[in-house]
Amino acid sequence: MGVTIDEFLDILDRLPEVQQVPGGDWTALKVRGKGFGYLWERTETVGLKATIDEQIALVAERPDVFEKQFTTDRFGWVVVHLTKIAPDELTELVTEAWYLTAPKSLADTYEFPAP
Repeated sequence: MGVTIDEFLDILDRLPEVQQVPGGDWTALKVRGKGFGYLWERTETVGLKATIDEQIALVAERPDVFEKQFTTDRFGWVVVHLTKIAPDELTELVTEAWYLTAPKSLADTYEFPAP
């Protein structure tokens, strides 16, 4: 189990219109200018947008894999430890974060292939 930085970047490459924007110690992940995640290569972690309910559930069920990052009015961001998560589960979480952020016109026209 576990995902390398390169494997995570491969997951991102499957998503349409993802931009990787350097931000110092991290890389911001965006779709059409709106953020859905962050990558911290040094700590092998990513932060992903999720629903607040999903954030609460993930952190409660597996605090060794997930940490609460922050919440906004509508979303709960979660830190994911790449070395402790299966590739298929991470793919699902990244895809959900992308869908929560992508414009409806883009999200409605893209069908993700099975991993």
